[in-house]
Amino acid sequence: MDFLRITIEGWVSSFRYPAFISGYQPTLPLPPLSTIYGLISAVKGEYVTPEDINVGFIFFHDGRGVDLETIYELTNKPSLSAKSNVVRREFLFNPKLYLYLDNLNYEHCFKNPEYPLLLGRSSDIMSISNIDKISMDKKNNVKLGKTILPMGVKGAHGTIQALATHFTNNIPREALGVKPFVLTNSFFNYNEDCFYDSEMDWGVWIHK
Repeated sequence: MDFLRITIEGWVSSFRYPAFISGYQPTLPLPPLSTIYGLISAVKGEYVTPEDINVGFIFFHDGRGVDLETIYELTNKPSLSAKSNVVRREFLFNPKLYLYLDNLNYEHCFKNPEYPLLLGRSSDIMSISNIDKISMDKKNNVKLGKTILPMGVKGAHGTIQALATHFTNNIPREALGVKPFVLTNSFFNYNEDCFYDSEMDWGVWIHK
């Protein structure tokens, strides 16, 4: 089966835990699917959801750090004003994303993105280093990981977190497709059938 494999790199990324509203802001070890679909929407310039395209990804980074960030809290009661608040935010250094799409028609979108590519917050700007057309078949006994997986995948281990697959396109935005995922921050041997990238020698879980 034919896929696009897009390699995306940047300096820093941060993926907020849904339950952390204020105080110390840790980062998820991997981007949620909602972030992936947000990036694809920015590239295409249109709202893209899991109904439009199936995706998979492998994600790497070179380490974690913590920085201080000033947040301005706005209020309009009784008049417009802003209060500053300094928080500690965790980030991932030198993120690298291998994004797999099952629709080759998106190639021209990534060659000419409509909007800047962001992976995380509005300051986490990314760039595209490679766009490849590849063929992947299913294979068993492959290394799988560095991605998020549905609950129940045999052998998967990592952080379990309820995450949205995407958000609505209206304001206020609402989370859709919320379900538990396993955030696998390392590779493990997967004995069942999975799409296999022979060039990279790893399995790719395609979310449908």
